[in-house]
Amino acid sequence: MKNLWLVVASLFIFNLSIAQDNKSDIASVTIKDIDGKPFNTADIKNDGKPIIIDFWATWCKPCIASLKDMNESYADWQQETGVKIYAISIDDSRTMSSVAPFVAGKGWEFDVLLDPNSDFRRAMNVNNVPHTFLIDGSGKIVMQRNTYSPGDDEKMYEEIKKLTAK
Repeated sequence: MKNLWLVVASLFIFNLSIAQDNKSDIASVTIKDIDGKPFNTADIKNDGKPIIIDFWATWCKPCIASLKDMNESYADWQQETGVKIYAISIDDSRTMSSVAPFVAGKGWEFDVLLDPNSDFRRAMNVNNVPHTFLIDGSGKIVMQRNTYSPGDDEKMYEEIKKLTAK
């Protein structure tokens, strides 16, 4: 009887770990879209194609440089790989109102979301910005960086191409 119990318990644990493996690495938190409406981060999806989640702030010069570089290539990246970019502003409630005009002034083409209470930032274990995640089509984090240097976006794009070549 003990052996039967061990087999049943082992199967339960095995099935539980399989269920967890199918779960997305993107934390589920309610933040805001650029218009201030609630947005659940569990809705960050891209029909099985890669996703970039980039945490940034209006006061962060390396963040802005990184997003500027990605924006310059974004249309080509989308056409070639279908990648989707979500830029998550961590500006707090005092500076949050400046995000939409800032983004409009930059002409960024990707989705911008607001995390004024840093709930999503904490859930994704982001300490400093810029912090960029590359997510595969099944929702798994395959790469991340927490700095920015010129040329980093080309390296990111090489990884995106590897994901879409599979």
